[in-house]
Amino acid sequence: MLPTRNGVGPSCVALPPGNWPLMLDFLAQRFPHIGAQEWVARMHRQEVVDGHGNSVCASTPYRAPGRLFYYRDVHNERVNPAQETVLFQDDLLVVADKPHGLPVTPSGQHLQETLLVRLRKRLGIDALTPLHRIDQDTAGLMLFAKRPDTVAPYAALFARRAISKTYEAIAPHRPDMHFPVERKSVLLADTHFMQVREWRASDPPAHRAAAHTHVELLETSGTLARYRLTPHSGQRHQLRVHMCALGLPIVGDRIYPVLQPQGSADPAQPLQLLAQRIAFTDPLTGTAREFRSERSLQWASAMDERA
Repeated sequence: MLPTRNGVGPSCVALPPGNWPLMLDFLAQRFPHIGAQEWVARMHRQEVVDGHGNSVCASTPYRAPGRLFYYRDVHNERVNPAQETVLFQDDLLVVADKPHGLPVTPSGQHLQETLLVRLRKRLGIDALTPLHRIDQDTAGLMLFAKRPDTVAPYAALFARRAISKTYEAIAPHRPDMHFPVERKSVLLADTHFMQVREWRASDPPAHRAAAHTHVELLETSGTLARYRLTPHSGQRHQLRVHMCALGLPIVGDRIYPVLQPQGSADPAQPLQLLAQRIAFTDPLTGTAREFRSERSLQWASAMDERA
């Protein structure tokens, strides 16, 4: 297994049954955008190893099943000017206040310019591990474990919904609606991989748990309002889908109700959604923990987006 390098952990690819003569042949076909010569260079630097930690070279025969580990690279990665804040850290946890537009973990064309990699390098903690997820478009609180042996008990809190989370959002004001509102629905994958949708039939699949969101009205400003959203479940895009289904699409949402072209987002007009508060009983110390974001949603940005 390869160590973390420059804040980035190794990536892994499974080796399926196949007739590739060499490991190099498999990698060149599996990742055609990288090219065989680049893989040879990585192998020469001992940056490709098998599941037993043995270095793979250009002449290593293909063997399956198994796994290969390697370092991913993103050439000419765009610098992200959005800056995170570390709100808290102790021997167990790091709590970061994430800006809009910054991915949490590496994916696609985002590697060094991600919250996880930035924090690993900034704090010098290669083992830093995210304990939950938050969309790139959403700002606010992210929790990280500092030690590998503590990840499981903290992650279990999220799995069994023993975490209290509240969000704030700016969305249209509907004088005809009475608050608070409860929204419960089964969410399924939509036709486009970027979107999910509510189950529209009267009898939802028995194996799918309903997503549940509590919506409160906090204040209004003209045609817009600020809402507090309390998710009682943690499903993908839950808050965005539920607000849209209520006729309250969150200002700046480039996915709901209509999916916008990739790259069309304006950093000056971000999604008006903020992970504002998180609270739980620490499973390792038994103490009550509560954290609040120091960020706030901006009416001016929301008004510009609506103009």
